[in-house]
Amino acid sequence: MVNRFGCRPVMMVGGLFASLGMILASFSTSIIHIYLSTGVITGLGLALNFQPSLIMLNRYFNLKRPLANGLSAAGSPVFLCGLSPLGQFLQNYYGWRGGFLILGGLLLNCCVCGALMKPLQNPKPVEQQHDLGDKKKKKKLLDFSVFKDRGFVIYTVAASIMVLGLFVPPVFVVSYAKELGNEDTKSALLLTILGFIDIFARPTCGVIAGLKWVRPRCVYLFSFAMLFNGTADLVGSQSNDYVSLVIFCIFFGVSYGMVGALQFEVLMAIVGTEKFSSAIGLVLLAEAIAVLVGPPSAGRLLDATKSYMYIFLLAGSEVLLSGVVLATCNFLFIKRKPREPAVYLSETVTLADDKTNQHTSRAEGQQTTEKKMQKKVIDENKNNDNDVRPKSVAVDSQEVERFLKEPQTNGDKAACPETCL
Repeated sequence: MVNRFGCRPVMMVGGLFASLGMILASFSTSIIHIYLSTGVITGLGLALNFQPSLIMLNRYFNLKRPLANGLSAAGSPVFLCGLSPLGQFLQNYYGWRGGFLILGGLLLNCCVCGALMKPLQNPKPVEQQHDLGDKKKKKKLLDFSVFKDRGFVIYTVAASIMVLGLFVPPVFVVSYAKELGNEDTKSALLLTILGFIDIFARPTCGVIAGLKWVRPRCVYLFSFAMLFNGTADLVGSQSNDYVSLVIFCIFFGVSYGMVGALQFEVLMAIVGTEKFSSAIGLVLLAEAIAVLVGPPSAGRLLDATKSYMYIFLLAGSEVLLSGVVLATCNFLFIKRKPREPAVYLSETVTLADDKTNQHTSRAEGQQTTEKKMQKKVIDENKNNDNDVRPKSVAVDSQEVERFLKEPQTNGDKAACPETCL
């Protein structure tokens, strides 16, 4: 829908659906009605808001995109801090029907946010409009060619494993605290603590991910965030009082914020701007299927074991596994392809030839020697299994210019094989 209609109309329609689902839920007479209204209709509306916002970020930002992702993602924990106390307040003063109505009114603000999504349009000359129209007709609405990208496949598999356990602790931590004998308001405060830590973790991680040395290795920072999150779940499974749950929420909030700030930045870096809208739709589809399995399975496990320790252990193990899969597969199967030595060679030869035409011409014997040396360098690089370019190919342009400016008899051999170019 974004590829066909753009981000703005999709987000505004999504805001209407999200609000409509909450309003219809206030008239529910059974749990099935709430499943259909808040689950299906509101869920569809939130999906139509969430994905276009990420696509628009990718189009607006490039150099400072990690920071933009971190700052925008910080909006989610801001409302997570207030959502749990707000829910308690609305239920106590207006009942659950009135609470659904008020939340429906709040979600109408998604339409306002969608209206502010100004599309980027580069001015095109009149003669290029027909060509642009032909390209739009030929453009695929959903590009499945992203599955040919090995990095995208690895990311999708790892992300699907991750979300099996990522959302389990926020769903069950409040009931965990109640099980330990804490009152409802005090237990709900745990989500506020988690969200408050998350607010600062996401933009901070965005700043770190945008550093010059870190950004090319952002996928490994994302893997570390997964490992951190899984470890927090494993340690949190041993909590036996309210203080230990607070400490767990602090560390989980930091790791959860790191994951939230990095997951779509890494995807953007893998597939690029052109295919991002299709890629994020396919990734979130796979994640949604995993979410349908994760928390309900944890609930079944809780019913069977009557212990929260096991569901936290299971969730931590799943997130840890996803981090190991992403880091290992990326290290083993994804390698940056260096530019061909012949490309560097041709560029330096062109530079030298331009200088030569200004100063002096080369002798025929010298040209033969140059060709032999070029062929020798290329053959050596083809046989070299390392990704590092050999020193014989790296030509210093200043040295070339200095060599060409010095008076020298045609046909004389150069002292250094690099300057033969």
